[in-house]
Amino acid sequence: MQALAPGDARAFWAAADALVAASQVLLDRPRGTAHPRYPDVIFPLDYGYLAETRSPDGGGIDVWIGSGPDRYVNAVVITLDLLKRESEIKLLLDCTPEEQRIILALHRIGAQSALLVTRPVAT
Repeated sequence: MQALAPGDARAFWAAADALVAASQVLLDRPRGTAHPRYPDVIFPLDYGYLAETRSPDGGGIDVWIGSGPDRYVNAVVITLDLLKRESEIKLLLDCTPEEQRIILALHRIGAQSALLVTRPVAT
């Protein structure tokens, strides 16, 4: 398997930003609310999805909305759920490093596994 060239990574982040810019971000689970099926799980940040997009679970592409003022994608969480036997990618919009750690921990509960991929800071 050949490694990605640096330009490929830049293209990914640019495509993610373009997708967010061209989509309406719909907030369906505000910070502090309980998960509809798992009431012990409280959403630590605003959570929603991109309207008119598609994820492997049939819903829109999931987004975590951080405390930053912008809506650019600065990280993604790749999840695997062994019970549901599914995977997803979730876009993190302007999340601080601490918010990224909180989100990652949330996606590592029970039979879930997750990987955080952060966007390199431009120099």
